[in-house]
Amino acid sequence: MTRAFSKWVDLRSDTVTRPTPAMRDAMLSAPLGDDVFGDDPSVNALQEKIAALLGFEAALFVPTGTQSNFCAILSHCQRGDEYIVGQMAHCYRWEGGGAAVLGSVQPQPLDHQPDGTLAIEAIEAAIKPDDAHFARTRLLALENTLGGKLLPFAYVEQATELARSRGLARHLDGARLFNAAVAQAAATGSDAHTEARRIAGCFDSVSVCFSKGLGAPVGSALCGSREFVARAHRVRKMAGGGMRQSGLLAAAAIHALDHHVERLAEDHANAQRLAQGLAGVPGLVVEAPHSNLVFVDLVEGARARSSELLPYLKEHGVLATGLYRLRFATHLDVDAEDVDRAIEAIRGFFLR
Repeated sequence: MTRAFSKWVDLRSDTVTRPTPAMRDAMLSAPLGDDVFGDDPSVNALQEKIAALLGFEAALFVPTGTQSNFCAILSHCQRGDEYIVGQMAHCYRWEGGGAAVLGSVQPQPLDHQPDGTLAIEAIEAAIKPDDAHFARTRLLALENTLGGKLLPFAYVEQATELARSRGLARHLDGARLFNAAVAQAAATGSDAHTEARRIAGCFDSVSVCFSKGLGAPVGSALCGSREFVARAHRVRKMAGGGMRQSGLLAAAAIHALDHHVERLAEDHANAQRLAQGLAGVPGLVVEAPHSNLVFVDLVEGARARSSELLPYLKEHGVLATGLYRLRFATHLDVDAEDVDRAIEAIRGFFLR
């Protein structure tokens, strides 16, 4: 039987956060309407806010990041078109194949380089000629961060300029765009909002998730031109994404944008603390984190014990996941003391 703990250290994902008291207050006091009729003032305020923040004409509030990417791909592409994407990109690998299954849009996945980028030469080679034998290449989809890795900004500029020059639309799955912006700001000496706008400026559309590092309970936004968002609005309706008094959720997202962006640096620092605490443990290879995700590979004798690890950690009050590698996510409900508890439990398992 699992012991009771006064506080669990939940490192499974940054989606497990609970609304802060201030966020709950914002939700309770939010003015509401019916967003299907377009008259929920809180939703409208959120859409205007995130569009302006990232430098777009318009935005669309949607329930999930999966639906946001789905709306984006189907708004950029038609049946028989294809989009170029990375093998490990969320919109290709982890979203049920929605664009292909429901939109008849073919993905053209490419292998990632060690830094998470797609080789420029590989992108160019994947663009099909205008020939009836081929699906029509219409879109390049990138993700930032990808598996917690910050894509180098110079690369983002180069890849998206190539796509533009070849007539392709450019979409960013920016589920953790503000993590990327905070990490980029730390390197440039700028601020997170400026860097988020710089990254977004390379794309025709950007999806942003509010329920990950920003700590809102539900929701994402898809940003683009007014014409693009109008098309996405129609796709959202078909996908069942029209919500009614969704201003309750939009208010949480507005609060997150106002109060939870710069604090992502704390999550990044805690991820560094966790990685450093696990360094040197026999059988573990710890990937140096760029943001709030720490990936750990098990090698040698450690791999043989992998099935015992997660239950052991749970017995010690630490929740983690290992779908294809061990992944630990820091977030606003995890502090330095929690990280130290996790380090102690993980080291205790491998060094016992």
